[in-house]
Order: sequence, then structure tokens, then C-alpha cells
Amino acid sequence: MVTVAQRREATAYLRAELVLSQRRACQVVRLHRSTSRYAKQRGEDKELRVRLRFWAARRLRWGYRLLHWQLGEEGLRVNRKKVLRLYREEGLRIRRRRRKHVAAAPREKLTAPTRANERWSMDFVADELEDGRRLRVLNTVDDFTRECLGNEVDRSLPAERVTALLERIAKERPLPKTIVMDNGPEFASKELHRWAHRNHVTLHFIDPGKPTQNAFIESLNGTLREECLNAEVFESVEDARVKIERWRRRYNTRRPHSSLANLPPAEFARRARALGEAIGAEEPGALPPDPRSKE
Repeated sequence: MVTVAQRREATAYLRAELVLSQRRACQVVRLHRSTSRYAKQRGEDKELRVRLRFWAARRLRWGYRLLHWQLGEEGLRVNRKKVLRLYREEGLRIRRRRRKHVAAAPREKLTAPTRANERWSMDFVADELEDGRRLRVLNTVDDFTRECLGNEVDRSLPAERVTALLERIAKERPLPKTIVMDNGPEFASKELHRWAHRNHVTLHFIDPGKPTQNAFIESLNGTLREECLNAEVFESVEDARVKIERWRRRYNTRRPHSSLANLPPAEFARRARALGEAIGAEEPGALPPDPRSKE
């Protein structure tokens, strides 16, 4: 099927190469003369196109509706149909889902955190109650100190519970610059993106099927399963909350961590904080050394 734009190009070619009149060229390609003379009235929308491409590159599985919402969060008030038109013109709709073991797009490599509350990681782990009903646990870890910052335990944990956990942790410590997570529906939800936008937190999504890119939380979840979930019987959700919280406190304050020079995470965090205060008092702006190098 020949589009109107292609007919215009054919008309221009006939007039330039074969020196035909506009009337004759339009008759050949079956195009009305007023259509051949039509000039677009729309602006270029350069800024809108740039922001649309920016978010489409970072939200690989988002369609134009979610991208329209994201642009609105930035203050760009634009009609949804216009976003759909630009979305198609930019070729953003041709984003096929790839096989899990192949990255959908190149992603930025995360550097190792250098201080507490610089980067957190989150993930779910599944178990079941004594009567066979499903149980889910959402864990959060500080990637530098390895502290288990908090967890949420219930049979179902929608996106609202994810933000509730982060708000609860935020009452005790500063929020991080970045939170690392997988591509689960709770993490890809509008609710969590709104929360991150309000609190100036960057959500970093790992590649699909690459749990090793979220190694800190995977390690914590593995330890939780071995030392608590596989060792305990949970009679109810409340019973599970009590036992998992008891394990979390023991993990943070008493359990030695091999990557922290066999210090418990809370003790490692205390030493890192003390070193930071000492270095900061002597040399403002300097980064504290890693407490692990002192052991």
C-alpha cells in the first residue's frame, strides 16, 4: 500500500527528473494537487521526543500509556494521542521481548557502594505456612553494610506494601540514591515509580533472568531460607512475622558476615560511621576508608 507521503515523493521525482507539470505528475500518481502542496503545521516537538526516547530506553517494557504518565510526572502536559503518534514515529513500539538469557538492552554497570545508605536492594522470597497456604517475604538490604533493613511478611504483598516498607525504613535512616530490584510487577508498578519520583530515588532494574546482578539481596534471601524458613514452622502469618523479625535482629547484631571481616552487619556499620566521622572532622569532603581494611 502506497502512503500519501510516498505519493508526494513520487510527484516531486516526476517533476524534477521528467520535467512534468504539477497537474500531470499528480495525475500519474493519483494524488490531488492540494495534497501535494500540503506543508505540515505541527512543531518538531524536539524536547518531547528526547524525553520519550529517554524513558523508553530505561523502561523497556513500558507502552505509550505508561510513558505518557511518566512525561506528565515531569510536568510535560501533552495529549495521550500525540504521545502515541510520536511513539510510533520514533519506532519505539518495535521492542520485542527477548529470551531471558539475553539482555534486552545494554544497562549501566553499578559501581560498588562506598558508604551506608548509598544503595539498597530489594527482592521477594516465597515460603508457606503450616497449613500449606502461600507466604511471601519482602526483604531490603544495604549493599554496603549488608544490614537487613526491614522486611514485610504476608500472604500477598502488592505495590502499596512495598512503598509502606520503604516509608517505615525511611523513618530510621536516610533514603538511598539507588534501589536495585528485579522486573517483578510490584516493582514495575506506577505506585513505586510515583514514590521514587517524589523521594528522588533511582530505581535500577536488573536484566531479566539475571539474579546475579542483584547478588546482595540474593545472598540475604539464601541465608534467610537456610537459617529461618527451612528451620521454622509457621502456624500463621503473625507467627511468621515474629520469627522472621527475630532472625533479622540476630542476623544484624550477632551473626558474623564473611565479607565484612567476620563482623556482624550492625557492628560493621557502627565502625564505618565512626571512621567517617573521624575522617570528616580532619579532612572535610574526604571519603572514609573501608572498615574491612582495618581488620
